[in-house]
Amino acid sequence: MMQPLLSVIIPAYNEEKRIDPALERIFAFLDGQAYAGEVVLVDDCSGDRTSEVAAAAVKGRANFRVVRNEVNKGKGYSVRRGMLEAKGEYLLFSDADLSTPIEETTRFIEKMREGYDVLVGSRAMRESNIITYQPWYRQLMGKTFNKIVRGLLVRGIKDTQCGFKMFTREAAQKIFPLQRIERFAFDVEILFLAKKFGHKILEMPVTWKDSPQTRVSTFRDSFSMFAAIFAIRLNNLRGLYRA
Repeated sequence: MMQPLLSVIIPAYNEEKRIDPALERIFAFLDGQAYAGEVVLVDDCSGDRTSEVAAAAVKGRANFRVVRNEVNKGKGYSVRRGMLEAKGEYLLFSDADLSTPIEETTRFIEKMREGYDVLVGSRAMRESNIITYQPWYRQLMGKTFNKIVRGLLVRGIKDTQCGFKMFTREAAQKIFPLQRIERFAFDVEILFLAKKFGHKILEMPVTWKDSPQTRVSTFRDSFSMFAAIFAIRLNNLRGLYRA
């Protein structure tokens, strides 16, 4: 296979029921493009048949790989591993539920070609197209979290947590080796690092619909996400984010 322009990284945990239609849609999109693309599925030690179902769904495609964590490490760890395994010029990570349609990739690549290093999918912009909203309590948690993030770490980005972000290869290889947050607040850390290193970042509105099968627990994960904000500040003060 020729060098891919685009790598799609999918972190997955117990996704055997959703991964087949998701991969079918992703490959239908990639097959219609003039450029080469690849898909890297990172199975976070699923307890179901995620890897087997995925491998059967793609029928031995050369541009598809599964890497499996030996123990459950978290979404952040899985995204980092996929980013460092990927071979593309542009690296996109997308949630397995495709809450943001893979077709949004076209607009993202167009912007990348204008010279951006990091593109951040956003549900919080006026132009965003929200098909199905989250429950009110999840919206409240998300807005509160983002206000704190903007105040303490990442100014100017309204939505740090949307699972649809694209990086140039150069930016990814600079940012992800330094990533230390391995679960759901990892997005904040990678955006903090992107700003710290002076990468050109653009927040972009996306189409999005809520998935009722989300892996984020409103109460269990909230504490760890807020704690991660202070961990990132401490890591920075300790000099752990030197390029």
